[in-house]
Amino acid sequence: MIRRTLLAALAFAAALPVTALAEAPLKVVATTGMIADAARQVGGDQVEVKGLMGPGVDPHAYRQTRTDIVAMTRADLVLWHGLYLEAQMEDFFHDLGRKRTVVAVADGLEPAKLRAHDDYADKYDPHVWMNPAIWRDVVIEVQEALTEARPEAADEFAANTQVFLAEIDQLNAYGKQALASVPENNRVLVTAHDAFGYFGAEYGYEVLGVQGISTQSEAGLNRIGELVDTLVDRRLKAVFVESSVSDRSMRALIEGAAAEGHKLSVGGELYSDAMGEPGTYEGTYVGMLDHNITVIAGALGADVPERGMNGKLSAGF
Repeated sequence: MIRRTLLAALAFAAALPVTALAEAPLKVVATTGMIADAARQVGGDQVEVKGLMGPGVDPHAYRQTRTDIVAMTRADLVLWHGLYLEAQMEDFFHDLGRKRTVVAVADGLEPAKLRAHDDYADKYDPHVWMNPAIWRDVVIEVQEALTEARPEAADEFAANTQVFLAEIDQLNAYGKQALASVPENNRVLVTAHDAFGYFGAEYGYEVLGVQGISTQSEAGLNRIGELVDTLVDRRLKAVFVESSVSDRSMRALIEGAAAEGHKLSVGGELYSDAMGEPGTYEGTYVGMLDHNITVIAGALGADVPERGMNGKLSAGF
């Protein structure tokens, strides 16, 4: 009797680690907030996600810290963007990929959907999250990466993905409606760097950036002068600052236009390469784009809901 009880206890104890491991969330590390949000939306309770780049962080210039390296080497899955967005980290990811599961979730996008890069003939504009119709494809890449890492949760990941894609489709429909209500001659988006090209292509806006696709490109005096002339000649009224880029160049535009007798204002702050604060609506992908759409449309003359498509924006535009 004692022997049977002891054997049963040992069998139970031996089974505990296996059960615990099976139920433990996947440890996922994602570079940008947008990818981290996609992993949380798709993964649900099956994942524990750490995002490396928080609010206001520029991914073009970001370099991994010691803490980042420890987190990534201990992760079950590392998700990075690719398309040369994390330019300073590419060599590290290629090395890490020999030891851990590392996926560049935007590298598999169809080239026909991508914009050429300003500075590199063989690369593309990485800011694909600015077009919800393209970001859908990235979400599906995240789903596939999570499913490969945990096949037994495939049905749950698929169901979560469908819910998230429906939210993204709703967001895109709101964007088309709100931005189409801006007067045609006002549909010009002037920003610190060229992060909104996919946004402009999707919604029919001309996009003028002071810097190029990468924030590492220099904004020269000639470029500032050209844009001031454009703003004055076309009587444009607003420019937009970005949460992850210095507003210095935008202030130069405003001062240059003022010197020529034309008043420019800041239409608002947009989220370009990073989302809002964690725990806020703007700290999610849908909230980030809802904010941008609402701020842009409102500043350029459209009648839009002050708190966005679902009334969730934390502040009016």
